[in-house]
Amino acid sequence: MGHQPATKNLSKIPAGVWVLGFVSMLMDISSEMIHSLLPLFMVTTLGASALAVGLIEGLAESTALVVKVFSGALSDYLGKRKGLAVFGYALGALTKPLFALAPTIGIVLAARLLDRVGKGIRGAPRDALVADITPPHIRGAAFGLRQALDTVGAFLGPLLAVGLMLLWANDFRAVFWVAVIPGMMAVALLLFGVREPERHEGGKRSNPIRRENLKRLGAQYWWVVGIGAVFTLARFSEAFLVLRAQQGGIPIALVPLVMVAMNLIYAASAYPFGKLSDRVSHKMLLALGLVILIAADLVLASNDHWGTVVAGVALWGIHMGITQGLLATMVADTAPADLRGTAYGFFNLVSGIAMLAASVVAGLLWDWRGASFTFYAGAAFCVIALAGLAWQPGRTVSMK
Repeated sequence: MGHQPATKNLSKIPAGVWVLGFVSMLMDISSEMIHSLLPLFMVTTLGASALAVGLIEGLAESTALVVKVFSGALSDYLGKRKGLAVFGYALGALTKPLFALAPTIGIVLAARLLDRVGKGIRGAPRDALVADITPPHIRGAAFGLRQALDTVGAFLGPLLAVGLMLLWANDFRAVFWVAVIPGMMAVALLLFGVREPERHEGGKRSNPIRRENLKRLGAQYWWVVGIGAVFTLARFSEAFLVLRAQQGGIPIALVPLVMVAMNLIYAASAYPFGKLSDRVSHKMLLALGLVILIAADLVLASNDHWGTVVAGVALWGIHMGITQGLLATMVADTAPADLRGTAYGFFNLVSGIAMLAASVVAGLLWDWRGASFTFYAGAAFCVIALAGLAWQPGRTVSMK
């Protein structure tokens, strides 16, 4: 293969996808600088209980999911994606100062909800925009690249947060103010750096979420949605990776580094596996992702020594790199072009509900039977997902 083809392939990816990747990266740096410290800030500075932290996170994430369906459908109805994406990113950026100013837990909740509404608004139109501007034969590589850049932000954010907290003697609010800067940069870059592709469509626009339009999504698409949900059930919230690290006695200030390690590996593997998905069977890659997640669960279940936790977290990152961009590509491949936004909206909604359910179950198992049992249960769910992968309606999705 050599280095030449890889560079050539990267240069084929449309400039708009690169820009959307850097926009995601900047917003992720901004968000993760805050999110990696927010639970500690709520508990230590504002005196919140663990239950309050859990409720705020749960409410925030579920808000984002509901909004995603409507924003995706709206982007199909208007035939425009960029305006909604800009609005979503701008809303996210404007919430950042609220965290720095927050005198009470109520203001944190409001900021968190508005931030997630912004995320909900921008997610589906942005993914549909990537699918719109990328030729189908390199779509896997394009989604892999956007995911990789996004994930670079997810490990740079916590790294910056840890560094600034050490530098400024745990001044949460000062760190939150710094987070405002990359958020604003993301909005400016999207505004001036991305052009929406022209659409030549006559006729009257119909409501994308009417029954006859949803029927056009077809069995292949809904199978992808189902597989995405089962995958998410098998992979609960990454908060549990952080808890496992803490059990092993890693100092509190360094616990966010567990997420840094996971996202570093996720970022490094997302593009190569995305490119690979343009050439090989999607089902085979999904099955590989599940096998690696089973390995991650079994390693994390075995013990809480820091070396074991790091190995488990690394495997988790590879699983994410294989599956996340691939599932986004499969949605693009199975949905009609004019319903792409709606398709991403429903996919995100169903996966999000699954994530919420999985994390609640994982939390209950953790309290009831301990950490090891939780990870063994995750491995059992992966086996069920593998069985679901074997069954599929009609022809096979994109068996390249």
